[in-house]
Amino acid sequence: MARGSTRPTSRDVAQAAGVSQAAVSLVLGDKWRGRVSESTAERVREAARELGYRPNLAARNLRLGRTRTVLLVVPALTTEFFAGVYTGAARVAAQHGFGVVLYPSPEGVGPARDPFASAQAALDGVIASSMAADALTAIRGDQLPLVMLDSDPEGSLGAATVNLGIRDGVRQVADHLLELGHRHFLHLAADVPSWTFDVRARELAARLATVPGTTLRTTAAPISIDGARTAAVTALARPGPRPTALVCDDDKLAAGAYKAARRLGLRVPDDISITGLDDLALATALDPELTTVRLDAELFGERGMEALLAVLEGRTPAEGDIPVELVVRGSTGRPAS
Repeated sequence: MARGSTRPTSRDVAQAAGVSQAAVSLVLGDKWRGRVSESTAERVREAARELGYRPNLAARNLRLGRTRTVLLVVPALTTEFFAGVYTGAARVAAQHGFGVVLYPSPEGVGPARDPFASAQAALDGVIASSMAADALTAIRGDQLPLVMLDSDPEGSLGAATVNLGIRDGVRQVADHLLELGHRHFLHLAADVPSWTFDVRARELAARLATVPGTTLRTTAAPISIDGARTAAVTALARPGPRPTALVCDDDKLAAGAYKAARRLGLRVPDDISITGLDDLALATALDPELTTVRLDAELFGERGMEALLAVLEGRTPAEGDIPVELVVRGSTGRPAS
């Protein structure tokens, strides 16, 4: 080590490992694969550990013109789903030396205000979950790489789009209820102008239309337990044959549907079956426990961050929706004869 130096340098690591400084930079920057051997990379890492070397990230980022900071924009922090998305994204980001700033948009799915004086100067990229395609114009400008989650891949402004298998999840719900013998359905739809909820409505209607004798009513409700309760009470009290299955766009709406059923003197699932979508902790707090579609929020966040890293490195992000799973519990059963 050079005399008077207070901390080891990359030159010290190179000398200790018997390699060039360029090789040290490749290995410690995790860009060595295909350029140096595995044994050389391990020798560099071992030398760095023994010397206690820590790269000067600030200087490196200044050279690269990067902040190594990503903005994750979500509609709200009112459910654990988006906390899971953040956890997954932050986990992958940390593995690659990035940080993630979480920003709940004050306008939900509407345009998000720039949380920084100049986002383009403060960020390397943006991940936006469950937002309209034009909701991030102020943040993205014309420069920042953008990955959209849970968004229309055809109309997205993002460089990549990562989606859950929502269509398949709705089909699994519909098939489960049809197999139980249900033919009269009520869809408690989220009153949110979002691609993901439009997909749920279209897929449910399309699947039920393939089975003769089915009926489908749709009632919109705000994503709140009280709002869902009010909407479901009104819909279930309408004249005509009462639906025997109530399909909810998410678990919070389903909790409101439970309250509506109880208010009307209906038993779940003896008089009416209820399903959700998300598999939040709430699903097993309800009695009976809720049949719902499990969405892996952390994996969703991981895939979003991996897609953004691929965009930043000029690679093509992985394609294909993330699989979802119907979890059958006590809230669904055969309709009363």
